[in-house]
Amino acid sequence: MDALGELSGFLSRSLSFFWRHEQPYVIGLTLALALLVGRILPSERYTLRQTLVFFLLCLAGQAGAALLHGMGWGTLAAGLMELAIVGVGVAIIRMSGVMLFRILLPALGYSAPRILEDITVILAYFVWGAIRLRYAGMDLSGIIATSAVMTAVIAFAMQDTLGNILGGLAIHLDHSVEIGDWVVLEGVSGKVTDIRWRYTRVITRNGETVVVPNSVLMKNRFTVIGARGGEYSWRRWIWFGVDYQWPPGHVIETVEKAIRQADIPRVAPTPAPQCVLMEFAAGYGKYALRYWLTDPQVDDPTDSAVRQHVFAALQRAGMRIAIPEEARHIIKENQSHEQRLHARELARRLHALGGVELFSGLSGEELSALAERLMYTPFEAGDVITRQGAVAHWLYILVSGEAEVWLDGAEGSRRVSALPTGSVFGEMGLMTGAPRSATVKAASAVECYRLDKAGFEDILQARPEIAEGLSRTLAARRQELEQTLQQQDSPPPQRDPARFSAEILGRIRHFFSLGS
Repeated sequence: MDALGELSGFLSRSLSFFWRHEQPYVIGLTLALALLVGRILPSERYTLRQTLVFFLLCLAGQAGAALLHGMGWGTLAAGLMELAIVGVGVAIIRMSGVMLFRILLPALGYSAPRILEDITVILAYFVWGAIRLRYAGMDLSGIIATSAVMTAVIAFAMQDTLGNILGGLAIHLDHSVEIGDWVVLEGVSGKVTDIRWRYTRVITRNGETVVVPNSVLMKNRFTVIGARGGEYSWRRWIWFGVDYQWPPGHVIETVEKAIRQADIPRVAPTPAPQCVLMEFAAGYGKYALRYWLTDPQVDDPTDSAVRQHVFAALQRAGMRIAIPEEARHIIKENQSHEQRLHARELARRLHALGGVELFSGLSGEELSALAERLMYTPFEAGDVITRQGAVAHWLYILVSGEAEVWLDGAEGSRRVSALPTGSVFGEMGLMTGAPRSATVKAASAVECYRLDKAGFEDILQARPEIAEGLSRTLAARRQELEQTLQQQDSPPPQRDPARFSAEILGRIRHFFSLGS
């Protein structure tokens, strides 16, 4: 009976020491916070798991202290219990910080920086520790007074850490760097994804994570790329050279017009791209196209796309990228090789002309003469080949790639059809000088042959009788086009084919001065 009584007294003393009146509230609050945060923020479950394990270890420490108390080891039990209570408070503060800064404040429309959360939680730890020390009967003023020297020693030893903490605070106070900014620092270029109490995390374009101490940011010069607020605007430079035989004004106009009209992803329409003559180099003019990039993540691919458009625009205008004077051409093309190349290109042009219904009545000799006058004109995806309402006296033969036809109306611009390889457009402009009836854009990289009025005028002057057949073909194609481009609620105009053909014939004769 004595042994049973001793065991009963041991359990009673231990249980009363462990199970205090606030214990169920503490355990319930901790579990409620864990379940709530874990459900709302699945990404924080790893942190919650660690915090819960720490909390359970502290509860186990309290149970161990209760057992020691039951055995009569009061002093040791009280010390262990106090440490366990401090640990329980630390776990609750940690979960409360996650709840406050990552759930409640964002729900109210305020996204607090992570460094503010870290510092607030750390201060709460210190306050909780001071409360427990005070509760244990310690005089905090005496501790502070007697620890001044120790504080100075610790501050000196941790000056780098303190510098990082103060640097992080300064960054947030003056907003010199914000999450989402693109920065360049000591050869590192990337996007700021997090600012903590000790470091700033930067993700480079290569997917590398660079950890930069906050003190380094405060002591060194760094560059913030582009504007803020989620809309970047970073000016890029594309360099190229063109021979002096082309007037600089013509080069600048050609390049600016092509880039401003092209639909190139991530190239800002405003400020508009600008081409400038930067230098008179040895044998060529050195130009720079300056455009504004909207996404620094893809700077090189966008530069490449802009270069492709510049190259295609120069080729369409008959200009070539300049070769520096020091370059040497060591391959000598003999006459027979040049003739083979010319014959191959001529055959390709004749094949393209063979698919043009407008020229079906021409002789082989006339087609060959016409093929000699074709001009190779490439376009990049997004380039405007012809614009509705513009006046241009030439037609295009699409030999590779695909284009799209767009019609401008009262409700804006709409896509009405696609033009596959082999299509021909611009006949009315070539034969009558009529304005373009629709806009044609390159849907991919395309190759075209262009024929202008001068290239066809000699044939028409030599054989004016073919104008009648051309007028009938143009009238038929014009009516087909009007049916394609018609609005749903507006039927195409009803015309007499013979009268419409005669009207076009008169316009052809007037345009080419053929007489009646």
